[in-house]
Amino acid sequence: MRTDQVTLGVLVSAVPRDAVDDAIMVCGVREKRSDAKLPAHVVAYLTLGLCLFPDDDYEEVATKVTGSLDRWNCWNAAWSVPTSSAITQARKRLGRAVFPELFERTCGPVAGDTGPAAEAGALGTARGSFLRSWRLLAIDGFEVDVPDSRENAAEFGYAGSGPNRSAFPKARVVALAECGTHAFVAAEVDAYNVGEKTLAARLYPRLRGDELLTADRNFYSWQAWDTAQAAGAALVWRAPTQLDLPVITVLSDGTYHTVLIRPTIRGRRREHLLTAARNGADLTDINAVPEAFDERGLPVVHLARVVEYDIPDRAGNGTGELIVLLTTITNPRDARADELAAAYHQRWEEETGNDQLKTHLRGPGRVLRSRLPDLAHQEIWAYLIVHHAISDLTAKASAAADLDPDRISFTKALRLIRRTATGTADIPPSGLD
Repeated sequence: MRTDQVTLGVLVSAVPRDAVDDAIMVCGVREKRSDAKLPAHVVAYLTLGLCLFPDDDYEEVATKVTGSLDRWNCWNAAWSVPTSSAITQARKRLGRAVFPELFERTCGPVAGDTGPAAEAGALGTARGSFLRSWRLLAIDGFEVDVPDSRENAAEFGYAGSGPNRSAFPKARVVALAECGTHAFVAAEVDAYNVGEKTLAARLYPRLRGDELLTADRNFYSWQAWDTAQAAGAALVWRAPTQLDLPVITVLSDGTYHTVLIRPTIRGRRREHLLTAARNGADLTDINAVPEAFDERGLPVVHLARVVEYDIPDRAGNGTGELIVLLTTITNPRDARADELAAAYHQRWEEETGNDQLKTHLRGPGRVLRSRLPDLAHQEIWAYLIVHHAISDLTAKASAAADLDPDRISFTKALRLIRRTATGTADIPPSGLD
């Protein structure tokens, strides 16, 4: 990758000035004085800069960033670099809402357009990002250590209790990531005691019909499946070990249809639903199978397809592991069993994205800077935005070279960005008036 491909001048295309201004306006935190030294948009870019240089203090990061801001007419060279106290106060004025709003405006899909030819034309940014016409997404969570202040402890809480309590309060993040590029495209942030399934439930309604969501077995529940399917996306999830999957119809490729029934439906009604499914009744037609719906007209049963395969010697002890996948893609013509298995394997790409953010961008074992909850929320969302911008950049570089994005080193790209950041590579806004 060339140095000029990994400057923040290129990265800023993912975080343009107009998007920053719109997010600030929507959140109602625009400064009231036109001559303010630290107007809100400058504070936003400074906060992003803090995530690029986690080893540097506020004033050092400001020194690196403001020179470039001056070249982009967002900083007056006659001003002195703001102090740490001034930056902290400015971040307090900005509040916690701007960065999630900015993420929503700027952190969309990276890997190109969906459609019938998406996979066939998948070069560079698209490799590993599509199954036929579906964009592959994964869902997963991770934890973030925040400073051990009274305010953060009250907001986020600790893991464990008593002598086993974690050293620092922890925030929990659950995100949707584009498999092929590792780019986070949606996220939820909350306290540690808010579980992954709860945060995931907030993300499922954001799924779209041209997306396919992969998920590990820890995310499955009937309600989660129902919510995600209702959004219109295709699903390929690993089934929990103890989940009852009655065989309805064995298909020609060795996969089979099953039904997922709301756990509260038992006894005779459950048996009637199984019989209706085995007789080929349309479970989505309330007139054909009224028992398939509750009193509000919502479904209590879903037809699904099961794909089973063995992973030999995964644990290294000579034994294999049975993988059982559930999918909404019930017709083998729409996706073969081997395609679905390969799609599920792409789920691990989000683990790579999590590691890139936590280990390489933020630093291994590093605690966030922010001792106040609003600022901690800012910082977490800023890390997500910066990671997305770097993922977008490396994906474009891989497309130009016709490479899988995995062949582009995130660590090397980050080093080049940091190395050139005091030249043309800081976080200048675009589209200035």
